[in-house]
Amino acid sequence: MSLRARLATVSPTVLSGVLSASLLALFLLPLLALAEFATPAGIWKEGSDPQFWTALYATLLASSIAVGISLLLGVPLGYLLARKSFPGKSLVRSAVLLPVMVPHLVAGLALLLWVAPGTAVSRLASWAGVPLVYSIWAVVLVMVYVGASYTVLASELSFRRTDEETLEAARSLGATPTDAFLDVTLPTASRGILTGALLTWARGVSEIGAFLILAYAIYPAGPYTGGVTSPVSVYIYNLYGLNLRAAAAAATLLVLLALAAFLAVQIAERWGRLPWRRGEIGT
Repeated sequence: MSLRARLATVSPTVLSGVLSASLLALFLLPLLALAEFATPAGIWKEGSDPQFWTALYATLLASSIAVGISLLLGVPLGYLLARKSFPGKSLVRSAVLLPVMVPHLVAGLALLLWVAPGTAVSRLASWAGVPLVYSIWAVVLVMVYVGASYTVLASELSFRRTDEETLEAARSLGATPTDAFLDVTLPTASRGILTGALLTWARGVSEIGAFLILAYAIYPAGPYTGGVTSPVSVYIYNLYGLNLRAAAAAATLLVLLALAAFLAVQIAERWGRLPWRRGEIGT
């Protein structure tokens, strides 16, 4: 009996359940092994270490700024790609996809050479008082580079879904192009844009390769006025070289915080406290 014939005898629901359970096991079992190795006492100890919270604060601060910049620059680009025709459009879309495909260390090396002392970017940054190496701005730069593509792509897909008939109806009622964009196009695309922003945030927080080159340490500058620290991913990496159990504890604590944030979103959705209904995000 061929494989196809054997599969035909299995209920699609059962087959889907087995395959889905296999993937979920792959997602969850390594995290359970991580938490088991860390031990509750180790997680509690790491949670009492102010260095972990300083690294997390710096990372969340940088990621918030990076998401804001990505929205400011990425949403207009997504709109142009979705709604306008212009020469070189395919090249622009390829440029947007490039940071998604470039290895992390390559991205860090490219950014370092771009902002290295003596370059035009370095001189401009020095004049503006914005250090682009070993500072919060270096972290922001890396996060925007590796993550803004997701905001652009999600925005483009969302703007493409805008109903042309609705736009025409708004224009027929006297709405200017700006009014139509603000009152119809942008609200319609807002859920998809938010999805892209969340992906940009997650991609930035999870980065490490480019941080090791451009932002291995974070010195006080700009909006960050705390002590010398590092992005939280680099902090865990450094612990890995010194104490594997401590690294596992810090990683587990980060996973638990991410889980708490996810549950908070789920609860807020259920209570109707978010600008979308439950299950609508990304649609």
